[in-house]
Amino acid sequence: MNSWVARVKNKITRGVVVSALAIATVGSLVVYESARPVVARAAATSPTTSPLDDNSVSALLSMDRAMETLAARVTPAIVNVAVTSKAKADDSQGQIPDNMQQFFGPFGFGRRSRPQPEVEHGIGSGVIVSPDGYIVTNNHVIDGATDIRVTMTDRRILPAKLIGADPLTDLAVIKVEGTNLPNAPWGDSTELHPGQTVLAFGNPFGFRFTVTRGIVSALNRPNPSAEDRRKPGEFIQTDAAINPGNSGGPLVNARGEVVGINTFLISGSGTFSGMGFAIPSQIVRPTVETLIKDGKISHGYMGLGITDVTPENAKFFSMTEATGALVSQVEPNSPAAKAGVKVGDVIAELDGRKVSDAGQLQVAVGQKRPGTVIKLGVVRDGKNMSVPITLEAMGARDADDSESASPGKPRWGVGLAEMTPDVRQQLQAPNDVRGVVVQRVVPGSSADNAGLRTGDVIVSVNRHEVQSPADVQQELSKVPKGQDALMLVWSQGGNTFRVLHSPEGA
Repeated sequence: MNSWVARVKNKITRGVVVSALAIATVGSLVVYESARPVVARAAATSPTTSPLDDNSVSALLSMDRAMETLAARVTPAIVNVAVTSKAKADDSQGQIPDNMQQFFGPFGFGRRSRPQPEVEHGIGSGVIVSPDGYIVTNNHVIDGATDIRVTMTDRRILPAKLIGADPLTDLAVIKVEGTNLPNAPWGDSTELHPGQTVLAFGNPFGFRFTVTRGIVSALNRPNPSAEDRRKPGEFIQTDAAINPGNSGGPLVNARGEVVGINTFLISGSGTFSGMGFAIPSQIVRPTVETLIKDGKISHGYMGLGITDVTPENAKFFSMTEATGALVSQVEPNSPAAKAGVKVGDVIAELDGRKVSDAGQLQVAVGQKRPGTVIKLGVVRDGKNMSVPITLEAMGARDADDSESASPGKPRWGVGLAEMTPDVRQQLQAPNDVRGVVVQRVVPGSSADNAGLRTGDVIVSVNRHEVQSPADVQQELSKVPKGQDALMLVWSQGGNTFRVLHSPEGA
């Protein structure tokens, strides 16, 4: 015991000595500093180069002050969105390409491949757009959420409720209770030009309330995802740094107006490499206003596959200018098919207004309500014609088609169409291929899980050849409850067998 006390005392003594030594050293330095010659002190502390005077860098200082003012104005309207959701057993079907990443989650993109916990947590960003607490974010941020919490810049944590979401545009509106909340005004993305200064706000990698500066790199970028070609493009491309956790944060112009909502980046590394993308306000604002009003939104649907008219292909379609939307596919029994639109038509006008490219037409039609009658100005073989089309609701056929494939047993999730000569030509299917065309596949259905895709041709069901949708209906109706179905499918130039597993209880 005495030896232990001695060691402690020894340590205390050494500690005192060290402290005293430090004090003594500081004291000696003070004495030296006060005693050394003035010339010696000046030589050690005075730089040989003077800073630039304010007049010579006035433009830069002015820009800095402007950016500081802008950031201070917008930042209070930014929120951190924390989400709790139930884990999904397998989200591989919804994975986006490796080089195109959405910004949900602080330390990675999408879902991990390792075994999933029962509950998942993620963070994203949002922007308050009204003083009473309406917040815009991305649909993929709140998708499947069981609890949403919002952190304000003053560190208050508020519960939020979901007002409405639109998977097609990847937009969602949530709301917190409050009055006179800081908010950001809307801007007009159609007035943007490449080279303009923009700022991106959000919570990248969990670092809250970050702002980065860049320019508008490009406009009207097309939808890069092959998962659903119905999704509108027209994205704003920017080099303002945005990373995981930035999803739902705003892209603002020099006036502090919201001109876009950050949604994904293209990168080989999974982090920012100079190519970030935002949904333009010309899409965001009307979508948000409809979600606030109705809690949901329906998009107009024509049933066309369209691409741009280019300088290389314009002459083949009797076009003197490389403008308009070129029809590359007409879905059977769609509004466009019923109106007589054909592959090779060029849509030059919509309701009397010039169509510049496919993306513009897609956005304009998608913002119209189902049941609206639109007039397309079509150029066919050099001749102008007007084609009226009554729009349907996008996605309305998904459920209907799955029902029609198997009346009374809507468990397979596949919509069917006849193999007409026009369809055969579109699919470039050989004359010896006989069967029924897959018109629609419901996401997450048995058909989807079996790998069926739009444009595949079902040759046989359970070893019985089929020639019409009615044949497929009949064969599928014979499958007992809980049993699987075998299909022979022509796809991409060859035949393969696909097994459609019957869901539990169906």
